Amino acid sequence: MEDRAPLPLDPSSARPSPTTSPKSVPQSGPGTFTTAQASGEIVGTGGPLRRYQVQVEEGVDLSAKQAALDVQKILADPRSWAAHGKGRFQLVSSGADVVIKIATPKTTDRLCAVNGDTGGELNCEVTGGVIVNLKRWVTGSPQYDGPPAEYRHLIINHEIGHMIGYHEHMACPGPGKPAPVMQQQIKGLNGCKSNAWPYTADGTFVSGPSVP
Repeated sequence: MEDRAPLPLDPSSARPSPTTSPKSVPQSGPGTFTTAQASGEIVGTGGPLRRYQVQVEEGVDLSAKQAALDVQKILADPRSWAAHGKGRFQLVSSGADVVIKIATPKTTDRLCAVNGDTGGELNCEVTGGVIVNLKRWVTGSPQYDGPPAEYRHLIINHEIGHMIGYHEHMACPGPGKPAPVMQQQIKGLNGCKSNAWPYTADGTFVSGPSVP
């Protein structure tokens, strides 16, 4: 992972519109984590190898192993970064280069504080890993018109995109077009269609204008 300062966030625009959650998510937890006892083969066609582990905050109703398998499936998808030479990834239970933590909103805010105010709503990339807000993992986003399980694909692909070098965000390329995975879709689609993958099924990179 590149050793760089995390991307700053604008707290005034970080919070999506209020929504009624179909499933209760605890706002805080102990700040300690369970590491998924899971491992897998290397996925990816080229680029540096990143060994990653998945951790889930203790006391929440989410299996660390299942979350790890979900992340593994996302990174192995043919529409993913790994499938197009942007890096290789391997799920491990120890000896990781990257740690993906799924945390309650308040713990996420604390771990992401160096990155700005995540407002109990956002995820972030930090040096050495990714912090996933449990609320987003479980309930998705009110701006995303797909199911929560699909929104998880966007979370992982967006934050891994930052990790592999896509430091700037992208904007919607035009009405009716798929939103780039590096667009902050939680802040609004701006005419684009929800999209959780960096590449289309035919291998086309979904891009848009750079947003500094």
